Amino acid sequence: MGKTDAKAVVHFAGDDLFVGITPSGHAQVLDTNHERASAATPVELLLIALGSCTAVDVVSIMRKKRERVTDYRVEVSGERRAEHPRKYTRMEVKHIVRGHNISEKALAQAIELSEEKYCSVAATFRPCVEIVSSYEIIEEEGDASA
Repeated sequence: MGKTDAKAVVHFAGDDLFVGITPSGHAQVLDTNHERASAATPVELLLIALGSCTAVDVVSIMRKKRERVTDYRVEVSGERRAEHPRKYTRMEVKHIVRGHNISEKALAQAIELSEEKYCSVAATFRPCVEIVSSYEIIEEEGDASA
């Protein structure tokens, strides 16, 4: 397997603000002044990275399984060490799926496939960060044939 090189660039913008440029050229403002909190911190972006990485997988797999998902969100919370470096030691990922007759088995399989095979962010964090996943299925009200 070949390796893929990716290069991000982070510019100091002054006053505890930074602008990160992703390898694909998108800008992301970061704020390290916790009192001002005008943008995400680098550590907060780790939670979003994990949530979005697994969400992409789960949505794709559920679509392939022809599950009727009408709404989906992922909530990611993290526990950090008190001492420096204040790294994450545990992340909890909760998948909340709304839809018509969602198969619990299909959802559990989709989450497992994401965790164990597809999600690059989870694979990067492990084994240093314990990642615990759960899910909730909410039955959609209304006409399922629409």
